[in-house]
Amino acid sequence: MGYLNNTVLTVDAILTKKGREALAKNDGSFRITQFALADDEIDYTLYNPNHPSGSAFYGIALDSLPLLEAFPNETQVMKYKLTTLPRGTAKMPVLGLGTGAVILKQGETLAITPQTLNFLGSNQTVESNGYTAIIADVRTMSNFSAVGVSNVQQETTTVTLGTSVSKTVVGTTITLTATTINTLFGSNTQLTTTLTVIGRDSGARLTIPVTIKKTN
Repeated sequence: MGYLNNTVLTVDAILTKKGREALAKNDGSFRITQFALADDEIDYTLYNPNHPSGSAFYGIALDSLPLLEAFPNETQVMKYKLTTLPRGTAKMPVLGLGTGAVILKQGETLAITPQTLNFLGSNQTVESNGYTAIIADVRTMSNFSAVGVSNVQQETTTVTLGTSVSKTVVGTTITLTATTINTLFGSNTQLTTTLTVIGRDSGARLTIPVTIKKTN
């Protein structure tokens, strides 16, 4: 969802495919229990403390920026969520995945356990609510799953219809198994996509490249 007009506060909200499925069941399973705010559209370098008209105009350029309409692609929207950190926090939390890139052969499996640095006074910790992991093209995976967080409804299947779609899972350990389907490669020797991991408590976010190498 998003604000269409920042003077009258008109809200534009849409449902994802998963949300529409839950709403269509009409059994009470569609419940909004949490929400997040983000400032993807804001370029803070436009804040001008030297504006000739005075302090009331320092942020006027920010107020005039166009705002995005709502769209359901989680890999392209709400990249910069607003988070509440403990008072006195001196460093922004950052994620560590143990690798800067994932390279897998067909059928090969890798388990990733994210950790958050500079969070809750610890140099390194695992967030209690886990991590949201998004694979940009689920066709490249024969298995993409996560464990370690209870009371989270996981997306068990994703129908791609031959097109590139993303999949989202939640947990403290993320498992990736590369596809064994050769036809997906065509004449290429490798497939590429991205893995995005987001801390559900800290808001820290990291995107790394994923490469699947074709085996003979």
